[in-house]
Amino acid sequence: MAAGPRLVLAPVLYHWPAGRLRDFYFRIADEAPVDIVHLGEIVCAKRLPRIAQVWDEVTPRLEAAGKAVVRSTLALASEPRDLELVRAVATAGEGIVEANDLSALSLLAGRPHVVGPYVNVYNEMTLAALAEDGAVRVCLPVELPLSAVRTLAACGSAAIEVQIFGRMPLALSARCYHARSRGRSRDSCHYACGEDADGMAVATLDGQPFLAVNGLQTLSFAYLEASHHLATLSEAGVSFFRLQPQTVDMVAVARVYRQLLDHALEPGAARARLAQICHGIAFADGYLDGGPGMMDGSRNPRTGRG
Repeated sequence: MAAGPRLVLAPVLYHWPAGRLRDFYFRIADEAPVDIVHLGEIVCAKRLPRIAQVWDEVTPRLEAAGKAVVRSTLALASEPRDLELVRAVATAGEGIVEANDLSALSLLAGRPHVVGPYVNVYNEMTLAALAEDGAVRVCLPVELPLSAVRTLAACGSAAIEVQIFGRMPLALSARCYHARSRGRSRDSCHYACGEDADGMAVATLDGQPFLAVNGLQTLSFAYLEASHHLATLSEAGVSFFRLQPQTVDMVAVARVYRQLLDHALEPGAARARLAQICHGIAFADGYLDGGPGMMDGSRNPRTGRG
């Protein structure tokens, strides 16, 4: 694994077909300058039978390309089948696992593991307790401002990771709004989430998109884009930077952030390239600035940077 700041590819949140997932990860293995790749279904256990074989097919290729592979657990275990899936991932072997639910933390206690952004880590005592139980890396929730990130990174209890690109995970529900929007129940959803490869946009009464629905999950509509914060995050002690896969050229996205972290590209130029790659999708970084998450501080600064 490369020394210095590391790029982490988060698990794909959306219900992509198995063939698309396979091709996506093969290309990531061959072309993307990422150091760590997370694999797994973290939104809905019902999806797993359709894609489970993909993880075994892509893992050897990712590892042969020098990528560290981490298996990620469900972010909400609300039914017996969910707990079975969490247990299966957490106890499958000796590899590193990312816990996204407290049920996974209890299964991983005492062995090295990663804590995902779906576990609320808001203060130093929580971070220290997780590290004592074996957490070696913690991806902080997206709503934390830079001041909180700096405080937690200064603790030194575990390595700190922050999401810098992609739709922000905001909430999870035991009910599936995606299915309900199609007039179906969760148990008879017919995989409605698979009809929206980048999530289903939700608009305000004024017709402005502001959220995206992905099965049981609610995300921001705008993509988090934190290129203007990377220097401050690095100075604060953040050493892992998470990219959330979207329906764009993620290899190109990873190359932009790799150049940023290597000081081969300026934030303004990076933002311009990313805007082209993402076909004009709205960007936001407001939480890092300590304001509303939907704000874009690089366009309309409200506060100082850091």
